[in-house]
Amino acid sequence: MRLMTESPTRGQILTARIVIVLFFVLALAGILFHGFIPDVERVWRNMAARPGGPMTFRFVLQPTMAAIAALRDGIRDARTGRWPYLWTLVNDPARRMSRLNEGVISTARIMLLSLVMDAIYQVTVLRTLYPFEAVIVAVLLAFLPYLILRGPIARAARRLFALRSTAVGGNTGP
Repeated sequence: MRLMTESPTRGQILTARIVIVLFFVLALAGILFHGFIPDVERVWRNMAARPGGPMTFRFVLQPTMAAIAALRDGIRDARTGRWPYLWTLVNDPARRMSRLNEGVISTARIMLLSLVMDAIYQVTVLRTLYPFEAVIVAVLLAFLPYLILRGPIARAARRLFALRSTAVGGNTGP
């Protein structure tokens, strides 16, 4: 298992790059096959049907995997004293890309799994492929939970570490 202070492996970086390229290729394919402006009604109808159809387990599996990645990275943020993840993405242009890159690297395998599973779902249930919808589903199931949870997890871990340090430090009160 990789230590929390280590840099990402070459395989993790490669997977993240593959996912980014796939996102662009699928978005472009969606535009080419279904037009620049998608049929919004169809997109919403298809999105709403996914949780109740086959392969529903991925709506639990993928956000859970993203939460585990957020837990790991949030604890690392707390130990290293870094600013909250989402806060940095929104408010720190100098660090925005490097932090976004961290998140993509952490969730790349989950997003790749999501792309593959949604493509299988579309081909078996919808009998066609809507590439841009697969990208939307991957972001919603894999990256959004990570984005939402990493900061609160880091905050909770900081509080826990502070409580531990006062308890271990022998501060028993007056």
